[in-house]
Amino acid sequence: MAETTSQTTTDHKKIQKWVDERGGHPARVKGTESKNSPGLLRIDYPGFSGEDSLEEISWEEFFDGFEKNGLAFLYQDKTADGEISRFSKLIERGSEKDH
Repeated sequence: MAETTSQTTTDHKKIQKWVDERGGHPARVKGTESKNSPGLLRIDYPGFSGEDSLEEISWEEFFDGFEKNGLAFLYQDKTADGEISRFSKLIERGSEKDH
């Protein structure tokens, strides 16, 4: 059985590489942005459930909101059966010890 341990990072290059390798892109929930906020951040994978509710944003805009909101990126490299995992979650920095 493969290792399925989750990891946490705030490294922008590591996050972008992980997402790019899985065919994803930065996004936000439509209609949640404001003058002072890029909105609710997400990672979107084309062809999955986010098509109607998410809109693509730039990495610059994503990481701006990521830093302003004090987020960390929780992710898993492999699934239990050894396949590449797309599991990731944006969490509050400092809460990773709870996961």
